Amino acid sequence: MIRLTRAAAAAATALALLGAPAQALDLSAMTPAERDAFGEQVRAYLLANPEVILEAVNLLEQQQAADEAARDQALVAANLAELENDGYSFVGGNPEGDITLVEFMDYRCGYCRKAAPEVAELLAEDGNIRWVIKEFPILGDASVLSSRFAVATKQIAGDDAYEDVHKALMGLKGEPNEVALRRLADGLGLDAEAILARMDSDEVTAELRRTRDLAQQLSISGTPTFVLGGELLRGYLPKDQMEIIAAEVRKNRS
Repeated sequence: MIRLTRAAAAAATALALLGAPAQALDLSAMTPAERDAFGEQVRAYLLANPEVILEAVNLLEQQQAADEAARDQALVAANLAELENDGYSFVGGNPEGDITLVEFMDYRCGYCRKAAPEVAELLAEDGNIRWVIKEFPILGDASVLSSRFAVATKQIAGDDAYEDVHKALMGLKGEPNEVALRRLADGLGLDAEAILARMDSDEVTAELRRTRDLAQQLSISGTPTFVLGGELLRGYLPKDQMEIIAAEVRKNRS
């Protein structure tokens, strides 16, 4: 399919350079001999100017990227309230910050773990970013167990306890089984029994389901995924790139 698309793009470019508008061309109106002659012209041009194919492919990819960005912006705009103010997700950083960074994450995701210290540095150094965490466990049972424990902690013990557990789970070695989670809760001075009992509750399930539904609305299928200033940023981003985007968001709002 990609090969056909690229070929079509190359042919369209060749047509334009040959003086024939691609949108006006009707091959069905040509005789077989005319089609053969036209095909030979296109082939000869492309063989003589192979760089045209790369130019056409690059243009096509730029257009596709622009279209995808526009679709993502429309999706974010349509779901902005649920993204930034859903009433249940953890809000950290500066809750009164002038811009909001939303992060869909999975505790078992290597790139989420890689991003965690950079996000922490960004929030500390900037001081004016509101941070919303979306629990989005997609990497198997261990991911779901970790998120259930984190959400149960938030519902039982509040945001400060959740933030401590979030950091601990990001650095957890080994599997998040009951023994490990109990030890983690005890180490943080939390009520392990209450949290473990809450993990399979309807309230925890409902929160995770609501976040998953939102991710589906936004066509999010991987972690980490960030939302910042109306932009959907798929995948790991180093701190310096997030700083640039934050600066652009503020500049556009001023």
